[in-house]
Amino acid sequence: MKLLIKKLNENAVIPQRQTPYSAGYDLCACIDKEEKAVTIKAGTTEKIHTGLSAELEGEKNAVLLIYARSSLASKYGIAPANCVGVVDWDYRGELIVALHNSSAEDFTVNHGDRIAQLVISPIFTPEVEEVSDLSDTERGAGGFGSTGK
Repeated sequence: MKLLIKKLNENAVIPQRQTPYSAGYDLCACIDKEEKAVTIKAGTTEKIHTGLSAELEGEKNAVLLIYARSSLASKYGIAPANCVGVVDWDYRGELIVALHNSSAEDFTVNHGDRIAQLVISPIFTPEVEEVSDLSDTERGAGGFGSTGK
């Protein structure tokens, strides 16, 4: 399998893994020279362009997932607004990351800053069948948090 990356902007940065065992490829901000930076005001969301589009060559049972970078989320409150971005196999448009600032301080994103990570994951697309009953389990219908701390 190959991850094919197309630069839509000549200044875009090709995603890279930071270590040999990193699961994710860092996505970098691609900000026009006129803008120079994008400020995400406290409590708001901004769409940050990467200047890239992507394709998984020959692998239709996989998805590209856009996750937060742990350092941005834990230190600055900056993470994707939708928690995890899903890039379907047949999407060929620009990878854009909607970053949300959950902190009380404005945060500035500069061109080339690592803003998120791209992870490739297998997917399953089973046939959907409506039924009147599901099998019993010990947990049953115990809801969210029903198993305790």
